[in-house]
Amino acid sequence: MTVRAFFQAAKIEDFQSPYDTIHLKVFYPVHMSRGKVERNRELLPVDLEKAPFPVVIFFNGFNCDAQQYQWLAVKLAERGLVVILFNWIAEIIPGIISLTPGVDFEKSKSTIYRTVPTASALPTLLAKVEQLQSEGILAGMLDLQRIILGGHSGGGRVAIENADPHFFPQVAASFGYGVHTMATLSLGYKADTILPLPESLPLLLMGGTCDGVIANNSDRYGVSPGNTTTPVIRTFQEAMTGGRNDSYLVLLDGANHFSIVDQPDSTLDTLLLDFPATQPQESFRLLMAEIISLFIDTHVRHQPEASQSLEQLLNTANPLIKSFERK
Repeated sequence: MTVRAFFQAAKIEDFQSPYDTIHLKVFYPVHMSRGKVERNRELLPVDLEKAPFPVVIFFNGFNCDAQQYQWLAVKLAERGLVVILFNWIAEIIPGIISLTPGVDFEKSKSTIYRTVPTASALPTLLAKVEQLQSEGILAGMLDLQRIILGGHSGGGRVAIENADPHFFPQVAASFGYGVHTMATLSLGYKADTILPLPESLPLLLMGGTCDGVIANNSDRYGVSPGNTTTPVIRTFQEAMTGGRNDSYLVLLDGANHFSIVDQPDSTLDTLLLDFPATQPQESFRLLMAEIISLFIDTHVRHQPEASQSLEQLLNTANPLIKSFERK
């Protein structure tokens, strides 16, 4: 299946210029032809075979350009999904300007957490999805009741903690890589606190055994440094009760924090915190894309054959999968 993309822009309410604009890239599966549209390189017509399309909104990690996740967007669009990546440069805390997935830290404080959304950009992104459904090349092609939130690192946390139908009833599932819900001391939490997650939707939580960013940021949460997977494991074990067999924890053996990105940005300090991966990046990326795709096909599209394939993939001996749990 061929994939094409186009760009959009949107304003975020309650933010001052110039930090009130996000730029989106929307990926969709197309039907190839040899007609005038293709020769002129205009927008190619949508492949209708799998329409209406579920929509994946992907939240980048802090200071990770959306382009770094294009490989995943293309893989998912090839499976018949519409995928939205976005960049937002904003002042995340006073004096600190960065690429942000759009998280409201004030809404993460103990007095308010889980009573309101923490995702600053998500209402705007959902409004943009509705606009795409009403006009343009994707008009009438989207399934507005099957929106999946996904993300990496801080963006993964935005995805999994806002996948709550009480806040956003159109969201159907979530996934995240290199993410946990340990609470930072700076927000007033006690050391070693795991924050709860919404529990009514399917969740895929993934991590790597060589995640140096998680290990080297342990002091933010008041825990001993050095453990790469404990915060991820504890999030799965303590942040939700499970019971429906649609929540997954997958640990990848030898993957680091940036195994999900295309080319980590060597000019940014975060990369210095990470540990070296022990396996080729392409191997991890192919595996992640397959797990995410089958998870969506199983729990959002409700395809029985996908459920069987996902079970087989996770339960068959694979040197890249350290461990797998479901509850």
